[in-house]
Amino acid sequence: MIRLINVSKSFYTGGVETCVADDVTLGFPDGMTVALLGRNGAGKSCLLQMIAGSMRPNSGRIEMAGSVSWPVGFAGSFHGDLTGVQNTRFVARIYGVDSDQLIDFVQEFSELGDKFRLPVRSYSQGMRARLGFALSMGIGFDTYLIDEVTAVGDAAFREKCEAALAERLANRSAVVVSHSFGFLKRVCDAGVVIEDGNAAWYGDLTEAIRAHRKALEV
Repeated sequence: MIRLINVSKSFYTGGVETCVADDVTLGFPDGMTVALLGRNGAGKSCLLQMIAGSMRPNSGRIEMAGSVSWPVGFAGSFHGDLTGVQNTRFVARIYGVDSDQLIDFVQEFSELGDKFRLPVRSYSQGMRARLGFALSMGIGFDTYLIDEVTAVGDAAFREKCEAALAERLANRSAVVVSHSFGFLKRVCDAGVVIEDGNAAWYGDLTEAIRAHRKALEV
């Protein structure tokens, strides 16, 4: 269970305030895959990062039970001077998993070939995304945070990613950000619509998508 309690978050750019969370209280139940919907800039990725702990709210608190992944699809935290292998070994040590097993899994799943042993700073954005997704799938988190994972790689690799994700989510929880309604309909049980710093829960994903589309018309 993940609970946001009176969470607020704002950014200031050029003296202008942008509020992405305004005293939000919200729960994400165990065993459910929940879609986060909202227009560009509404705060979906920020919310994922606050749940992951890589961004702090201005006020309020976030409570959770069990292990939570970093945002799958976000690959900005790799050390550029380390190779894919070295970054994988580092992550394995942090999360207390067998490093050799994780390296074998990531090498096979990512399909990076010899690039896996080159510094990550030499990777393209797509290669970083492949590495990040493979790492996430190699660790058994209780809750997965997923940010635009359908943008990873070519069509064949995206299908492979979705299949692996579906297998993980069969008995886990997830919070998912994606602009692909088809993907959300395939993997999600419910939805949350973020608009003007507010978050509305919908137990039916179809209703959440309908509310999101209506908000876009305003």
